[in-house]
Amino acid sequence: MRNAYALPDWNTLAAYGDDELPLLDTALLIARDEYPQLDPRAYADALHDYANALRPTLAGDIDLPAKLTAINRYLFDELGFAGNNTQYDDPRNSYLNEVLDRKLGIPISLAVVQIELTRRLGLPLDGVSFPGHFLVRLPVDDGILVMDPFNKGRPVSAEELKERASPHLGGHAPDDTQLLEILAPATHRVILARMLRNLKGLYLERNDWERVARTADRLIKIAPDAPESWRDRGLAYRELGYVKGAREDLAHYLQALPNAEDEEAMRAVLIEVSGTRSRLN
Repeated sequence: MRNAYALPDWNTLAAYGDDELPLLDTALLIARDEYPQLDPRAYADALHDYANALRPTLAGDIDLPAKLTAINRYLFDELGFAGNNTQYDDPRNSYLNEVLDRKLGIPISLAVVQIELTRRLGLPLDGVSFPGHFLVRLPVDDGILVMDPFNKGRPVSAEELKERASPHLGGHAPDDTQLLEILAPATHRVILARMLRNLKGLYLERNDWERVARTADRLIKIAPDAPESWRDRGLAYRELGYVKGAREDLAHYLQALPNAEDEEAMRAVLIEVSGTRSRLN
């Protein structure tokens, strides 16, 4: 009989170092909120099996880029992992169990699969929290190799990276120094928080306040120092009729960011909920 596969406890995550957070297990923990019956061992075993299938291919004296090319060929061509171009905003693209089951995802969820598989094979692949589109990077002899997991791990040139970054920098292309800063490795905490923010954004667009509250709550568990998560959970609580929670979270937000751009609007909401009786326990 196999030992139980235990995922982390949400209440312990803030105490982990930024890269001590287990990437796969915490991504599955996020998914378990939506899929309470998921078997985390099955997904860990799937990645283990993928690595075992690849290992003989990578034996011998081949360099890192060649190894990564073989991994990407297996992951994207043989197994069929792909970016979901037709239903990009489907929340299933952000839940790692669904990504591994359906072999469809968005850049960040495909990057997590690629990172987890590649690291099992001894390659130092990292995520890059690039503006607009998550990427991955591998150190090589003459610098770094940057790849796009949404497009089968295609390498991305420095010129293309500058062009991609430009709309997020007021239309100005970054210089080489700025680009290197943008391409810094993303910690596990940054990756997991970005996955949760993506989900929160999707649920905000749908006015799915229960899931907005849940994803904001999980963001607070992972990164309690991000005031926007307290604001968003407070606004969701307000919509759900949980007035006490809304008051506490909005007050926390305004105390943490007294000069926020939306300070006046949030103060008005706080005054409103302070005079409202709670509908929920």
